[in-house]
Amino acid sequence: MVRENFRRKTTVVRVGNTTIGGDAPVRLQSMTNTSTLDTEASVAQCEAIAAAGADIVRLTAQGVAQARNMGIIRRRLREDGVDTPLVADIHFNPAAAFEAATQVEKVRINPGNFVDPGRTFKKLTYTDEEYAAELQKIADKLVPFLKVCREHSTAIRLGVNHGSLSDRIMSRYGDTPAGIVESAMEFLRVCRSENFNDVVISIKASNVVVMTRTVRMLVEAMDAEDMHYPLHLGVTEAGDAEDGRVKSAVGIGSLLADGIGDTIRVSLSEAPENEVPVARMLVEHIERIASDDMPRAERVTADAQARKTPVAAWEDFDPEEGMPEGYDEVSSARVGAISDIRRQMAARKAEGKVAPTVIKISYPADFDAERVTVAASVDFGSLLLDGLGDGIMIDAPGVEKDKLRSLEMSILQATRRRISKTEYIACPGCGRTLFDLPSVLKTVKEGTSHLKGLKIGVMGCIVNGPGEMADADYGYVGAAAGCVSLYKGKECVVKNIPADEALPRLIALIKENGDWTDE
Repeated sequence: MVRENFRRKTTVVRVGNTTIGGDAPVRLQSMTNTSTLDTEASVAQCEAIAAAGADIVRLTAQGVAQARNMGIIRRRLREDGVDTPLVADIHFNPAAAFEAATQVEKVRINPGNFVDPGRTFKKLTYTDEEYAAELQKIADKLVPFLKVCREHSTAIRLGVNHGSLSDRIMSRYGDTPAGIVESAMEFLRVCRSENFNDVVISIKASNVVVMTRTVRMLVEAMDAEDMHYPLHLGVTEAGDAEDGRVKSAVGIGSLLADGIGDTIRVSLSEAPENEVPVARMLVEHIERIASDDMPRAERVTADAQARKTPVAAWEDFDPEEGMPEGYDEVSSARVGAISDIRRQMAARKAEGKVAPTVIKISYPADFDAERVTVAASVDFGSLLLDGLGDGIMIDAPGVEKDKLRSLEMSILQATRRRISKTEYIACPGCGRTLFDLPSVLKTVKEGTSHLKGLKIGVMGCIVNGPGEMADADYGYVGAAAGCVSLYKGKECVVKNIPADEALPRLIALIKENGDWTDE
């Protein structure tokens, strides 16, 4: 039982037969990767996602035809006895949003491209009067949409992505958390002025540090204006396998552990139904933390950015030989490990202790690798993001040491406390995806995984690239059926090449720019 007042209090949003926010449990979501015009395939995948335990299912709607077909998919699901609410995912096409609002229970729009034109990464200049006129354009387009949503009892999600900020926002605020927050607040102010409250907000980024910092800033900004809308959490383009799970658990879990978040999606470049058990495991771990009878320690933070020495892990010392000389151990085997560790760190600070600390958290022997991955990512991630700890040690008798070492390094990389391998920024795939994303990601990894510190984006379509790759060094993006475009940063440098030539050309591009190293 989650103890009273653990979670941030929000307004309640009704999405079909499901409520988000208030006293409702954290809701689990996933998204189909079928064509939304393929009714049979979409119905089957929605049912598989619902059977896995998702409370809400999202589908892409590139245009009016896809939005309209979502109504048919919804009716088919209801005929099959599946009452899971559907969400239409809209980019660049307000007409599709208007249609979707008449067909399904919720519509996601992106403030970066609902009114403003698609980003071109150009610097724009506005006078205050011109900028005010741009804000009026938002109201002019959004208010009629809210009217349709009100008429059909349709909720909306304002989904801001780090990589899809408009040129207008970036020109005034830069590519910053402040710009991401303002992009959401502009739309929220219109919603409140129209007394439209069935709104959920999401702030997503592939960089976990940016994502968590920005969500916290958004909460502060909403509180300052007496807004209390529920939040959807996710780390976008998290990738697959261990990396995808670690990034998602670190980002989502560190916020949930502080009572922030009402609905979540663990985005994996895998079958959509694989996301739901991981999300459930994450929430169950948070519930164990929240139900622990130990009071939450006062938040203790350090300056993570000021640390010059990489955080130590398995490869730096042998835990069986005890703490390395000059280090102090701060450890916990409790369910409420985060609170326990914070309390000990607060005590050390009060006593004036300055020796570096190794944080050790022990997990029960019956925790398998997946469960340890999620739990340790939440526990250590929350602490490391606050700059706490100079070394980490995961103690889990049920998991091989090599696996634990890999997990430690993945957690350190996700929190940007130590970079030890290639980072892949990969979308989970949806109905817009133009290739088999899991197999392509596997192939790209096989050819480039030795490039320590390089960031490579693998995106299924142009909507998710180049902007959604955010800070990737290189990008591999679906351009058309059977064709791929390659990016250096945000610049498309190789256009529409056959897919079977894409990996060799990507490797050649990396070499041409001096970023290739031999294995």
